[in-house]
Amino acid sequence: MKTISRAYDSYAQARAAVEAVEKAGIPSADVSIVANKYVSAEYADVDDVNGAAAGAGIGGALGAGAGLLAGLGLLAIPGLGPVVAAGWLASAAAVAAGGAVAGGIVGALVDAGTDREHADVYAESVRRGGTLVTVRVPDQDAARAEALLDQYRPIDPVERGAEYRKGGWKTFDPKAPPYRPSDAEIGRLRSNWPR
Repeated sequence: MKTISRAYDSYAQARAAVEAVEKAGIPSADVSIVANKYVSAEYADVDDVNGAAAGAGIGGALGAGAGLLAGLGLLAIPGLGPVVAAGWLASAAAVAAGGAVAGGIVGALVDAGTDREHADVYAESVRRGGTLVTVRVPDQDAARAEALLDQYRPIDPVERGAEYRKGGWKTFDPKAPPYRPSDAEIGRLRSNWPR
């Protein structure tokens, strides 16, 4: 199995990518989505469960038969704050958030085969308002899955990491305060989202 991860600047892009991979026959059980709650809330159709402390609530929804997006739930991940998430990666991160495993979202990505530097950038992208989609596929299906995910304009983790470092960022810090974009930033992001 190969794990393919892509981060998107908008929830709409990520949602379209998830729908495309599921339509192509990749099982929902092998797809994950983790989105910044503050940016995605309007589009994710998820109720705020008392301040995002309901990480356990996501577990019951992960196997939803109507596709991954039907199983979205709200949980808190250290360094990311409240996120809207579903899938195996979200489950692994929730366990890590509960203290059972060290490493949080970055550790889960690295354990799944993602380069550490890319994992840091992906996690930081979610923290700053983006959405992460991760897909597990048999090795022979990797190129097809990558092509599907790349149709929706994911960030380039090398370029985005360089951009973050110009602003003083070094690596993902799970102890950093959760990022909550200003209303102006949310408006700017929404104006650039495909409908």
